[in-house]
Amino acid sequence: MSDVADLGVRRGKRALAKEANRKAILEAARTVFARIGYEAANIRDIIRETDLASGTFYNYFKSKEEVFEAIADDSVKRFRPLLQKVREEAEDLEGYIRAAYGAYFNFLAVENDPAIEAGAPHMALIGVRVDTPEMQSISDEIRTDLEAVLQKTGNGHIDTDYLTAAAIGIAREMGDHMLKRRPVNADYAANFATQVIITSIDELTKYGRNS
Repeated sequence: MSDVADLGVRRGKRALAKEANRKAILEAARTVFARIGYEAANIRDIIRETDLASGTFYNYFKSKEEVFEAIADDSVKRFRPLLQKVREEAEDLEGYIRAAYGAYFNFLAVENDPAIEAGAPHMALIGVRVDTPEMQSISDEIRTDLEAVLQKTGNGHIDTDYLTAAAIGIAREMGDHMLKRRPVNADYAANFATQVIITSIDELTKYGRNS
């Protein structure tokens, strides 16, 4: 093997090792946060959950806050393709909203299923943060989707900034409450949220016609 090829192999192995270490830290943090809660957890708890040395941890993260942000960003990145699939397959406004809520609530349920099965307290369960650049990008996509559908149905007068904020707010709050319930019922939550939004749009449509 040439020196160049050998160097390429070594770099490839290092990259794989780095990714494996980072994944191990995130998985350990998820376990620790679920078991004792984010506030009570510290870096030592996370390190003890892995086979890594403490120095290795600090090669990737400076604090537990950075770890939590990485978990949140990772969740949003994995949720994004699900929303893309919803966009591609939805045939009408109600179908889009129902599928989007269904994707989100089922994603939350699956993400937290191991922690729920282990009896983790509700406050330790991890949702999808709304204050990250990734989530803001998704919010912009949802607003664009709603604008396109509302224009087609003659409801372009509806304030899509507020509607998007309301739809995401409902998802965030209902997702939090859904995770408190046993059993967790994502389909029921999705149906409930859909009816709230669709009923609101119907009322906003009437308002526009009468104004």
